[in-house]
Amino acid sequence: MDRFYVEAAPIAENKTYVSGQIRLSIITDHILRLERVEGDTFADLATQKIMHRDFGSPSFSVKDNMLDIEVTTADRVFHVDKETLLVSVKLENYWVDSHQVHPLGGTFRTLDNGLGDRILFGENKGPVKLSDSIFSLEGVAEIDDSASYLLEENGTLSARRSGDIDRYILAFGKDYLGGLREFYGLTGFTPLLPKYALGNWWSRYYAYRQQEYIDLMDKFKDKGIPLTVATIDMDWHLVKNVPKDATTHSKFWGRGWTGYTFDTDLFPDYKQFFRDLKERGLAITMNLHPHDGIRYFEKQYPAMAKANGIDPASKEPVEFDFTDRTFVDSYFDLVLHPYEEDGVDFWWIDWQQGRKSNRQGLDPLWLLNHYHTLDAGRDGRTPLILSRYAGCGSHRYPLGFSGDTIVRWKSLAYQPYFTIAASNTGYSWWSHDIGGHMGSKGNPELYTRWVQLGVFSPINRLHSTRDKWSKEPWLYGTEAEKIVTKFLQLRHRLLPYLYTANVRTAREGLPIVMPMYYLHDCKEAYEAKTQYYFGTEMIVAPVVTRQNKEGLAPVSVWLPGGKWTDFFTGQVFEGNHTYELFVPLDRIPVFVKEGGIVPLLADYRNNDQEFRSLEVCLYAGNGKYRLEDEAGGIDFSMQKTEDGIEIFVTKEETCPTEKLAIRVIGASDTVYHVHGNMEYSIQI
Repeated sequence: MDRFYVEAAPIAENKTYVSGQIRLSIITDHILRLERVEGDTFADLATQKIMHRDFGSPSFSVKDNMLDIEVTTADRVFHVDKETLLVSVKLENYWVDSHQVHPLGGTFRTLDNGLGDRILFGENKGPVKLSDSIFSLEGVAEIDDSASYLLEENGTLSARRSGDIDRYILAFGKDYLGGLREFYGLTGFTPLLPKYALGNWWSRYYAYRQQEYIDLMDKFKDKGIPLTVATIDMDWHLVKNVPKDATTHSKFWGRGWTGYTFDTDLFPDYKQFFRDLKERGLAITMNLHPHDGIRYFEKQYPAMAKANGIDPASKEPVEFDFTDRTFVDSYFDLVLHPYEEDGVDFWWIDWQQGRKSNRQGLDPLWLLNHYHTLDAGRDGRTPLILSRYAGCGSHRYPLGFSGDTIVRWKSLAYQPYFTIAASNTGYSWWSHDIGGHMGSKGNPELYTRWVQLGVFSPINRLHSTRDKWSKEPWLYGTEAEKIVTKFLQLRHRLLPYLYTANVRTAREGLPIVMPMYYLHDCKEAYEAKTQYYFGTEMIVAPVVTRQNKEGLAPVSVWLPGGKWTDFFTGQVFEGNHTYELFVPLDRIPVFVKEGGIVPLLADYRNNDQEFRSLEVCLYAGNGKYRLEDEAGGIDFSMQKTEDGIEIFVTKEETCPTEKLAIRVIGASDTVYHVHGNMEYSIQI
């Protein structure tokens, strides 16, 4: 089987209807595919956006009239105009024109050079316009797949005929979670992330020296701050010592922007550097700017030149071209895989050089994301990259990083909404530059609030530009260091909760960050634009405004029905109410639902990610929760009875957990009956 083969399912014949040059494919009760071709051949291969069309078993009827076609499924009616191809959909008792709707969120390629919801300069200058949403206020949306390339079985891509139309009408109504599952069924699910991706990341655009970086990792440990990912930005390779005659296509970044040869002045023994990081429990990612290809001064050049039909003596560069299969194969085999064998766990693909490739309309960023992810998942490995968003379907290529934002309160205030809205195109794994990237260091209050957002974000990656704006907590004063250290420890302790959410995303299509309206169909839920469900048990409302003279920051929080307990204070709030809160710098509003169950690591003093010793917080009420680990899980349930609370714990034999402390919150005068197949202690 080809190394870049993608398993796909074409549409089944008994789910299609053809009328002349129009074909309608009934994918599910809620998804209709609409094609019109110039010839007589329709496209059944996978595409850049669509992977599977044969899932679900809808029953339907078709009424073909002179001017239109009407398709009726179990709970939808699709009306297709044969001439204009405009589609109207009947949802329950009302009709919606699919081309006249108001999308709910979506996402954007990159927030590089961003200040809040505006890009100040560069190719994306202007307001951030979120796109590719699969939901709308009216309940209908579209995916236009007409310009996508087709994916051949050998992993290559082929262009469609010009003029062919291929669109998907998505009529999910307000069933957001059900709609997401169907969308993932159509486009492919998000891969499971490795556990280390969910902890604290360290990153900085800075020319570190080998021992300097190791010393910094040791200082984090001495300070009691756990880390799981060590990022090495572009200065790992030759930057300043690139020969003056080296070719470059970069207009702004210079000859050293692209590179693959370690700078031995900074890293005299990179293999030892990798070993030192691994001994400290850290995964390794390194930055790539692949635009200028492989040039004659790189150590990989002779082998790459020969593999691509170039005489090494010519010094002719091996041009970057991810539309060329020979280049792609040799790039991975000869340039990247050797570093992976030495210790690199995944690559940070920092493509910033536009959307043009050697194939018209084929985005090089999409090509990089697609082939890198497939290569990273070879031989049963867990695939992971760090890259930018490249359009609908990019959720198959996690993780995304949102780019170089300007350090201001406006940037912080926009990021919760940006992350929430991305769920509406299935893109659940955004990673922001926590603390902001450039423009200033930021004051201690802004920095602290940004880290608090990061702890309750999909990915928590501290990052900054070079200069003197690094993000070590001890650079922001004693109070900020104390608070930020506590929150970074909490992020590490949350690994069991985060990994369980990760499993549910991959298996069930349930995003770790969900808009409030996914679960609550009311005005308040749609208006709560910067608060969100974080996993299944929590609601988070980040602080994104300055504190007042009393040192308290205002936050408006809407809580749905039921009882909600403040994760930090234990205070209980009644739901169906909006609260105007004022919170000190050392916490943010985080609420756990009645009957909620939150598993935590009992130990946060090092980088260990094993779930051997757990503290499980149970919030009084009726609830169920399954904790997931790589080797096996634990089922928890809690139920009120007449004589107390019954707690059940069932551990799979393969689960490595050895110790379990159960802490029941919110009912200290209640009798507890704990049943299980492992040893535990109870804390009231």
